[in-house]
Amino acid sequence: MKHRRAHRTRIRVAAATGVLGVAAVGTVFAHAAMPHDDATDRAGAATSASPTSPAGESTAVADPAPSSKPSAPKRTKTAPAGRPGPKQSAHEAKQAADGSCGVAPSDSIWRQPVDGLPAHQRSGTYVSAIGGDKPLHPDFGAGLIDGKPFGIPVTVVDGAAPQAQVGFDYDDESDHGGYGIPDDARVENGPDGTGDRHVIVWDRAKCASYELYDAHRTGSATWHAGSGAIFDLRSNKLRPDGWTSADAAGLPILPGLVRYDEVAAGDIAHALRITVPRSDRSHVWPARHDAGAAGDQHLPPMGLRLRLKASVDISSLPPQAKVIATALKRYGAMVADNGSSWFVSGDQDERWDNDQLNALKSLKGSDFEAVDVSGLQAASDSGAAKAP
Repeated sequence: MKHRRAHRTRIRVAAATGVLGVAAVGTVFAHAAMPHDDATDRAGAATSASPTSPAGESTAVADPAPSSKPSAPKRTKTAPAGRPGPKQSAHEAKQAADGSCGVAPSDSIWRQPVDGLPAHQRSGTYVSAIGGDKPLHPDFGAGLIDGKPFGIPVTVVDGAAPQAQVGFDYDDESDHGGYGIPDDARVENGPDGTGDRHVIVWDRAKCASYELYDAHRTGSATWHAGSGAIFDLRSNKLRPDGWTSADAAGLPILPGLVRYDEVAAGDIAHALRITVPRSDRSHVWPARHDAGAAGDQHLPPMGLRLRLKASVDISSLPPQAKVIATALKRYGAMVADNGSSWFVSGDQDERWDNDQLNALKSLKGSDFEAVDVSGLQAASDSGAAKAP
């Protein structure tokens, strides 16, 4: 690594005000992330009620310590006979049938179920570091917070998107050329918002995702961003090891977002994107980049897979929350960035029911465990997963 990205160590800062606890949110960029308390949860309240959620050790098997390079593949456990493999959601299966594209290949690690895999040998340590008593928090929903939308918006284009010129602060690890980003592409937190300012454009005609971090439109078909990446959604090829993307882990953002259409269809068939307050200066497959301020094996590495424990009762959750919790049990979540504890990312959509999403806050960090996915790795430069 040439750089340690200061912009990748982010701490959400909020000031709770008023009877309803409406949060005024900002983002601090620091070389070292620091713990924060629940007052930093950005979705403490929204224009329509908005969402937010000592870990015991699970039976675990030995797992290689995280390093700056992906660990060698290792088979550790065979899934029970008859366990179904990766699949597309019903919504994406319908898209595939009519020739459009999904957010990841069918054999991608994003689509691999992890409910039958062994727990990580450091599971309890990692969960405690993230915050065993912290609630799960859906970092998306309908309405506004402090006058701004929340969630990571996805701009969908199904035709020939105009080619935009994009300049980068972190030019050496950003993809150049080929960004089909329209001038009206939505920006995280709104056009005048602060924070990460992600732009995600899902080009379903080319089956590609154009992703920018800290994006600002500077003119017609002209943008400037902190970093950017272009992902072929039909390919499992990973970025060069050590490269960032629009996310700290060097992974695509689109495949990990909770999207309204798939929740409405009743099935999320992929892992989710999740943030942690501090991370180790290491990454594990399939991540390609790390963002820790210092090496600390007690902290989670970028790319770590987490899952909701099978024993957690989710039967009483309302429909939208239950679909998300079910996905967290079956597919889990990948640590993709430094931020707030247990913040799960989703799209910005006015169709969300914030009261239903808010029910996810009943789940705590201690309801989760880290997962050993090393046995699924087929090749170091590929995100394709072997069958367990």
